[in-house]
This record gives sequence, C-alpha cells and structure tokens, in this order.
Amino acid sequence: MNLVFLRATSLLVLPAILFASRLTTPAAALPDPQRIREIAGWLPAHAAGIGQPIASRAAWEKVAADYPQLNEVIAQAVKAAAKPLERQRDDLFLEFSQNGNRERWQTAENPRRERIQTFALAECLENKGRFVAPLEQAIAAICAEKTWVLSAHDRSLRNFHGEAVEIDLGAAMMAGTLATTDYLLGDKLSPATRRLIHENLQRRIFTPYQSVINGKSRSYFWIHGINNWNAVCLDGVTTAALAELDSPAERAWYIAVAEKNLEYYFAGFTPDGYCVEGLGYWVYGFGNYALLAETIRQATGGHLDLLAQPPAAQPALFGARTEILNGIYPSIADCHPGNQPAPDLMYFLNRRFGWQLPAWSAPELKGELHNRVTMAFLPSDLPVIHAENNLGEIPWRTGFPQGGVFIFRPGPAAPVPFAACIKGGNNGVSHGHNDAGSFSVVAGHNMVICDPGGEVYTARTFGPRRYDSKVLNSFGHAVPVVGGQLQHDGSDAKAVILSTNFTEAADSITFDLRSAYSVAGLKKLERTFVYQRGKSAALTVTDNAAFAKPNTFESALITWGTVTRLNGNRLIIQDGDDTVGVDIDTQGQPCHIKQERIDEDVSNHRQPTRVGIVLDAKATAFQVTLKIQPAAGANEK
Repeated sequence: MNLVFLRATSLLVLPAILFASRLTTPAAALPDPQRIREIAGWLPAHAAGIGQPIASRAAWEKVAADYPQLNEVIAQAVKAAAKPLERQRDDLFLEFSQNGNRERWQTAENPRRERIQTFALAECLENKGRFVAPLEQAIAAICAEKTWVLSAHDRSLRNFHGEAVEIDLGAAMMAGTLATTDYLLGDKLSPATRRLIHENLQRRIFTPYQSVINGKSRSYFWIHGINNWNAVCLDGVTTAALAELDSPAERAWYIAVAEKNLEYYFAGFTPDGYCVEGLGYWVYGFGNYALLAETIRQATGGHLDLLAQPPAAQPALFGARTEILNGIYPSIADCHPGNQPAPDLMYFLNRRFGWQLPAWSAPELKGELHNRVTMAFLPSDLPVIHAENNLGEIPWRTGFPQGGVFIFRPGPAAPVPFAACIKGGNNGVSHGHNDAGSFSVVAGHNMVICDPGGEVYTARTFGPRRYDSKVLNSFGHAVPVVGGQLQHDGSDAKAVILSTNFTEAADSITFDLRSAYSVAGLKKLERTFVYQRGKSAALTVTDNAAFAKPNTFESALITWGTVTRLNGNRLIIQDGDDTVGVDIDTQGQPCHIKQERIDEDVSNHRQPTRVGIVLDAKATAFQVTLKIQPAAGANEK
C-alpha cells in the first residue's frame, strides 16, 4: 500500500515510534512576542482554514469540474452512510498494553475516523445535505472516545483512564480533520455539533498544548523530536488553531511556536538532504511540513513561507532523487517495499521549486481532507522557490555522502536496465535497521536483490527487543556475518567511506565496516562496490577481512525471488520476469550456500530469503567477491 500525501488515511500504514507519555524533554522554544505581533498583523480578522467553505458554490463546482476523480468520494460516502457506525471497542484498545498487538484496534478505528473526512468532502462537493446526519453522528462518536491518542502510543493507559490528556500523531491529525470540517461545513453543521467540535479541540488539543509550550506541563518528546512526529504533530495542531481560533493573536502564537520548533525536524536529515527514516516517513513527515507551510503561507498572505526557508531545500529533493530505476525506490529502514513518493506531494513540490518534472505534472487528490482541499484549491500563481538542486545527476547516480547512501543508475539511453542502491550510514538512526554496508539491485522492473523493508509493527518493534527481528537486524540484510556475529546497533556502528570514484563508465565506493561488528581481533573489514555501466553492466561486491587469529566469515544476499545454484559457484536469482546471475569468487577457499526463509511478519507480506555464502574453514584472511549481472533467464547455464 502506498503512503499518501499528506496525512495518513489509515492509522495502520503509518505508525511511528512509540509515544513515550512520560518522556520529558526541555521546554519548547518560545517565540519572541514581537514576532507573534508581527505574524498577527498578517492574519485575517477571523479564523479561516484552507480552501473555500461549502457556501462558495462556484468555487466547489469548479473543483468538481476540474477534478472528476473526486466523484469517487461521493460514491464512498454513499456506501459508508449505508453501513452502521461501528462502536469503539475498549478491549481492542487495551490489547497493545496487554500483548503488544496494535493491528486489531487500528483496523477497527480507521474506518470510524475516515468517515468524517469522507462525509465532509462529499457534502462539500454535492451540497444536497444527505451526508450531514452521518457526518454529525461520526463526529459525536469520535468526540465521545476516551482518548484520541492511538493505542500504541498509550501503553501506560494514562490517556485511556483519563489521568492525562496528551497529543500524539492520532490526536494531532484528528484535530486538523475536525477543525477543517468545521470551517468547510460551517452552519451546515448544527450548533450543537460545532460546539462539540470546539469544546473537544479546546480540551484535547489547545489547552494541553498551551500548557506544554508554556512550560506548565511535561513536554512532549516530539516538540524537540528529530523525526516525522515533530512535523506531523505541529501541522495538525497549528492547522486546527488557524481554522478554529478567532483571535489573530492566538493564531499568531501557534504559527510562531511552529516556526520556532520545526527546526528540530530537519535535524533528522543529513545536510545533503538524506532522510534517515526512509521514503515512507519522508512522505509522511515532509509531506505534513509542506502542507503546513502552504497553510501558513496562505493564512499570512504570503508573508511567511516556511517551504522557502533554506533548511527545507535539500530535504524537499529527497523523493525526486531516490528513484533507483523504473519506478522502484529504496526500501531502506522501516519502509513498505513498493513505496513511491506520493503524487500530490510531488506535484506540489514540482510547482513550488520549478523542477518541471513531467512525471509529477498533475495531482491525484488523495489522502486526508485537508490535503485534498489544499490541492484542489491551490492558487494558479504559486511562487517558485529558486533553490539549488541536484536533479541533473539523476541519469547517472544520486549521492548522499553524509547520509551514506548512493544510487547508481545506467545513464541515459542505457542498453541494460540495471541499477544498484548502496547503503552506508550508521545503525543508530530513527526507524533504522542494522544494515551498514548493505545493498539492493534492480534489474528491469524488480528489486531482485532486495532490502526487505520493515516488519508489521508490534510492541517489540520499538522496545528493547527490536533487533531480535531478523528483518531489522543485519541477518535480514546483504551484509557479512563476521566471526559468527551480526552487526550491533547504535550510531557507532557505521560504514566509513574510505574512497569513491565516479565516472560515466563506472562508479566505485569502499567502506570500512569494522565498527559495526563487536569481534575481537578483527583487523580489517572493507567492502568495495564497483558498478559497471554499458552492455556489460554489473555490480561487483568485494569483502576483504583480516583477523588476528583464524575466524569465520559469511557473506549474504537477500531476495524475494527464487534461487538456483548452477555448476560451481554460480547462482541464478529470479524475481518475476527479471533475473540476475551471481558469480562467487572466494579465492579458492571452499564455501557452501545456505538458504533460509526469513520468517518474520514483514510489512509487504512477502517473505524474503537469505542466501548465505558460508566459508567452510576458519582463516586469518578472506576475500569474497560477488559479481552480479543481468541474466537472460532462470535456465541460463
């Protein structure tokens, strides 16, 4: 399932790190009072959300004509209205605190929350009144819930039992959805419903948020968080304030707080724009940042444009720069294999930065209510941000030297569709895996040598036993097992770049991987990648290891495909219609092949296979070379 811009339409597909309700951090960075007054002077006299209220019929009729794909929302609303609203089950909410299962509650809760945005958008498009009653019923049900915090973020059950009222991803997104609904529908909603929305936003969002920001309550970790939580939560809360609070000074305070604290989000990127959390969380986090930036830009009449600020320039390029080949993107970190950048986000960024990329020339209008309305009502005269970009390198390669990730492509008019993604970096980043020195290979339209992506989230995923998982630890990645040891986690476990050489004919890079392994007497562990372009396209991976005394060594490949061993040390790996051959050179040292299915609950529900290349005898030195090339077919000899 693809991730959608900007907020998740499903709580199931976009969970993030566990919400540590008792985790305290320093108080939020408070804005200068003069800055608040300045912003207040740019704001309209009364609260206003994004887009146009339902009463602006000419505007909504134009949207319906311009985007006929929105008709599907009306069809979805008709189906939803015909079904009874399922009650929220406390027993499902409690499961996470009891056994770590978050799926059953999320599967039941998603449709309840989605009904609000579906009915609201359908009513705005149609304006016949038939979706108002089911919309008000859904709003009343959500406002009656014990907490808007997701079950996986309330393991202590403090929010469930009413001991705390905190803000997590779920609460922040719900705030944005309800406030946007109130703004769009206006007096089409009953006074009682509008009062219910306002009272719940005040109790569940505005009051606790103000208390935290002003240092009167324990701070939320995401205020200073260097991951997607920071951008997503600040977006939801600020969007709600702009659409709901009538005082310009109050709205200005929320904007100023967001402006001051969003800087922490960009600390989760390396300076060259690499998102360590992976593509899916870039869509989620940066997507919410971009949506909030546009909301604030319009609210302030263009005076404050967060997207145009320098810290956003390189992160904005991440989605455009990371395609490996033929629509396949890295599945590094807790990604869902098959993820691509969300079309609406890329359309928006394409226009704002003037990239003129044909693939992103039109929006799809998917995602949550606020996103669809924002995209549908984007002004035709969006200002272009003139920032330095690195898109010209794409036919050949993309390099994130500080992030440690390199994508090698075949170049323009390439005779062979064959590319590679090399993962360096370190094992201590948000949503990261123990994968320093791993790699993926795309041949044709399949990632034949793969990174398996993330697992289905449970309590283990973000607990002390995270790396018991064979898809999160290094067993599930194409990296060596050294002296019988897997890689350890932490930022000190890293792939240190020793050398690089990039030309039109070939690209090469060498990593020192010693720090990733806690192996006594490991004197040397260097991994060299050589990517060859042209008719003889190939990726050669060479490991050189040395020990103070004889030890063991094992290399590995990961695939979703089928593996056949031919004569000698040659493998054929086939995935779909695409095949690679792998020639193994151990410098004469005997080895055997050990295949093992990685039996974890993976996020794409396609079990990967680990192909171990195991050297039979201990030695003080090893050199193992894997030469991977496109092959004609699975029966190649």
